[in-house]
Amino acid sequence: MRIEILVEGRTETAFKPFLLPFLGKKLAGKMPSLAFAPYDGRIPTQQKLKRVVERLLSTGRHPADAVIALTDVYTGKVPPDFATAEDAKKKMREWVGPEARFYPHVALHDFEAWLLPYWDRIRELTGCNRQPPGRHPERVNHGNSPAHRLQEAFRIGTRTQGYIKTRDAGRILKGQDLGIAVDACPELRAFVNTIIKLSGGTEL
Repeated sequence: MRIEILVEGRTETAFKPFLLPFLGKKLAGKMPSLAFAPYDGRIPTQQKLKRVVERLLSTGRHPADAVIALTDVYTGKVPPDFATAEDAKKKMREWVGPEARFYPHVALHDFEAWLLPYWDRIRELTGCNRQPPGRHPERVNHGNSPAHRLQEAFRIGTRTQGYIKTRDAGRILKGQDLGIAVDACPELRAFVNTIIKLSGGTEL
């Protein structure tokens, strides 16, 4: 099983080394080949997304058996691209059309929501003494997205001078149990379950 995952940037690609061991424990003997395709800032939209998905499913030496698109709900655009997680998934499905091998998923409201469950680790790295921004990481927004919360912790902390996505996502996740974020973040859980289901495993 070969699964191509469209992601918005190198931050999400940095997630791969932590996702693979987690999946490996759930998919003993069934582990798929996961290829991450990063885009600069956001994944393609409308007809371009359709063309990318069709190409990945039909061309090359090893065409994908399935394509997952993973987008942030909060893209920073004004007005916003998507009103909700369901709106984002609905629009991606409409853009690609009735292709059964395509699976739209979201990070709510952005990838950094999946890092917020490790707030103790964030405080250790940064020296920031702020309390965690709520018990439900994927509900953190209100004009101050998870990425902004993380940037603030790295900015005001006594041990850091700023948040660098491609460096600090890995530092936060190193040595941590990814299951903590999966349990705290329903959209991450749904994304992981799609991979597990496609691979013939038992969903979480």
